[in-house]
Order: sequence, then C-alpha cells, then structure tokens
Amino acid sequence: MLGPGASRRQIARVLNTAYADGLLSEETFAHRLDQVLSGRLIDPWRVVGDLNPRTAHRRWRARLRGVAAATGATLRPTRSHAWGDPAVLLALDWNGGQSELLLGRSRDCDVVLGSDAVSRRHARLVFRDGHWVLCDLDSTNGTTVNGARVGRCRLRPGDRVVFADTPVRID
Repeated sequence: MLGPGASRRQIARVLNTAYADGLLSEETFAHRLDQVLSGRLIDPWRVVGDLNPRTAHRRWRARLRGVAAATGATLRPTRSHAWGDPAVLLALDWNGGQSELLLGRSRDCDVVLGSDAVSRRHARLVFRDGHWVLCDLDSTNGTTVNGARVGRCRLRPGDRVVFADTPVRID
C-alpha cells in the first residue's frame, strides 16, 4: 500500500534527477515541481512525460519506470498519453487541513473534472477521523473504486477511482 503523497514524491524525485542530469533548466524544474507540490490534480505525463528516458542514464530510466508503476501505468515508446490509466493524481491533504471537497464538471466544484460524462456535482470527499470518505452524489454514470461501483467508500492512497469515465489515482 502506498503512503499519502508517495506518488508526488516519486514524481518530484524524477524531476530532481532530470534537473541534475541537465535535462531541465532551473526555471522549468521549479515550475514543474511547483505543479507537483501545490496542484490538486496532477497529470504525470504533462510533468515528466516529455523527458526522453532513452538518452538518460540507467538510474534515470529506473526512476521513471518507478513513477509509471506507482501511477498504475506502463511506459510506451509513443509520445501520446504514455502514462496510461489513470491519467491524473488527486493530491489530498491527509492531515485534515481541508474537511470537504466537491468533485464534478461544474466550475463551482473544488475539483473540476472536464469530461461531459461526469455529473455537474458528481461526488463529495469528506475528511473524517483521519481518512477521506468518498460519497457519490447520485451521479448519472456512477463512481468506481478499484473496479467496484460504490455509493460511499473510505479511500486509501493508491486507490484507483473512476468518476464516470475519468480515471484518477488517489495520492
């Protein structure tokens, strides 16, 4: 089982290694690291997917493979969405800094998911007793956690959640 923030830390390590190997400028490194550490939804492909592991050292390739495995994906030689399913990480605060998040298609939601299959107000996450609890808000296309359709479910780091047709990895 992954600990809270494990995927973000792995992506940050990949960025650090790429910067040390001269693959990123200082400005690009700082911008991408800020995206990883402060963003709520993180697309690993946009952060590290353009870094070419074929020209890098073995150590770099091993770390990139580790990030891909942690996000539930495999590396493919194509430049398309190589991180596979799920495409984004949902970075949650596991210290109780925020008690509730609303997810959906509406711009009024705390986490906006861009798919038309996602309901305007699709699900609510509530932080209770040190855990995040997902509550589906009677969405049209439903919510699954690790492949099982749910109405209410306690989340753990590493869980794969699909809101309608939008896959997300909990971090």
